[in-house]
Amino acid sequence: MFANADDAKYLTWHTHGRKNDGLLCHPADSPQWKTIDQLHPNFGQDSRSLRVGLAFDEINPFGNLSTNHSSWPVLLMIYDLSPWLCIKQKYILFCMMIASPRHLGNDIDVYLAPLIEDLTKLWVQGVDVYDGNLQQTFRLRAMIFCTINDFPAYGNLSGYSVKGHHTCPICEKDTSYIQL
Repeated sequence: MFANADDAKYLTWHTHGRKNDGLLCHPADSPQWKTIDQLHPNFGQDSRSLRVGLAFDEINPFGNLSTNHSSWPVLLMIYDLSPWLCIKQKYILFCMMIASPRHLGNDIDVYLAPLIEDLTKLWVQGVDVYDGNLQQTFRLRAMIFCTINDFPAYGNLSGYSVKGHHTCPICEKDTSYIQL
């Protein structure tokens, strides 16, 4: 995307095109974004560093709930773009489709390992990329800003137990487990 001058310009919108009026209109206005910039100043100084959301969930491609087949699309959403572009199909990166004859459960980390290796390299070392807008090569770095998934997928991704009496990762032992 950086090779295209227009797309490269869009990818720095959060720094150069965003109205900074104190309202929470974009993830760049959030405390999480600002904390990352404070904790990792080298990452935050370059407006071309990417913050992405990792989205995945189990889908049933056959529409039959009794099937054992499991499919998991894995997507990356780029949050450096403006709100009206980051959800456009053109800018959503389809990383992989995990297909399995059974429910993945906590084995999902085995399938995600190549993606995590690539994202770790983008975070630690970065890769040299040509910026078509500024017509120069720079060191691109990226990080997972957030994950987008439902609660069962969250449990598979994090390895946290989302079943039983202590299902809430925030409340943990204070979780109210009284059933209706």
